[in-house]
Amino acid sequence: MTDSQVCVLVPTYQEAETIGEVVDGFTEQGFDNVLVVDGNSTDGTQDVAREHGARVIEQSGTGKGQAVREALQYITAPYVLMIDGDATYDPRDAERMLEPLLEGYADHVIGDRFAEMDDGAMTWLNGFGNRLINTVFEVVHGRDFADILSGYRAFTMDSVRRFELTADGFTIETELAVECVKHRVPTAVVPVRYHARPDESDTNLNPLSDGGRIIFALYALTKTNNPLFYFGSVGLLLVLFGGAMAGYVGFEWFTQRISHEVLAIVAGIAILLGTQLLAFGFLSDMIVAVNREQTRRLEELTDRLEVESPSSPTDSAVRRTDGAGVGEAAEGYERRPLERDERA
Repeated sequence: MTDSQVCVLVPTYQEAETIGEVVDGFTEQGFDNVLVVDGNSTDGTQDVAREHGARVIEQSGTGKGQAVREALQYITAPYVLMIDGDATYDPRDAERMLEPLLEGYADHVIGDRFAEMDDGAMTWLNGFGNRLINTVFEVVHGRDFADILSGYRAFTMDSVRRFELTADGFTIETELAVECVKHRVPTAVVPVRYHARPDESDTNLNPLSDGGRIIFALYALTKTNNPLFYFGSVGLLLVLFGGAMAGYVGFEWFTQRISHEVLAIVAGIAILLGTQLLAFGFLSDMIVAVNREQTRRLEELTDRLEVESPSSPTDSAVRRTDGAGVGEAAEGYERRPLERDERA
């Protein structure tokens, strides 16, 4: 890997105070291919980024997730290093982030902010929320990525083309982590330095509203990756609710001969619906397990075919993603045609 093969992707919004420092930091590390995707900032972010040598694209929509999705249409480099434009991450950690990709044992790398965090870099509320979300992610998806909300990422374009990214806002990091688990993308976690945000720079993140959206997105994304949890959790709550209500109705009848017909009907409906959801969750989980097994076998077959046919084109629709097999590239991925001097 050479520095020319890496595109440094920086989604920004109102980051005029810090974007110049970020671009210069990567330039000093030898990365000249810096792509800034700006969400229509009004503070001169785009002008500052251009003055420091970055390529700038004004995104057509709003939100960090939409900026990332749109940027992927412009990137032709095989490796991407994604970072926030608020100068909280350290460009000197770029080599550490890219090493797992270079060594070939990971296609997606997450920078763990908690490993080397400066004092005051994160408020207690943000710290608590981050750790809570990471714990929920580990329980629901069965993987410990240490810091799924980290904005410091490195990944191969081959792997990210398989993802079905739909997030528009700050839930993009959560969606990337879930897609890594869903598509069995080899993922590494490396420690990175995390600095306090400069005083003159204001954060775009609301810990309460954005935190709520992230938790909701985390649950919604279990529908296809862990359907047993998605349907089973609601079903279990309904069964417990109905059971408690049925117990109350029975207690009132046997002790005081008071009947609660309406409550009894509600309790019965809740128990039946909850039981159906639990059964549906088990069936869905079985279908997902069978689908994963079939996909694994197809990957192994494709891997053997590629070994037997070394002359096959490297840009085929099937690409190697891990040491065990080959993953299928996402269909429908369109790259907008650009002039040569516009490409990132």
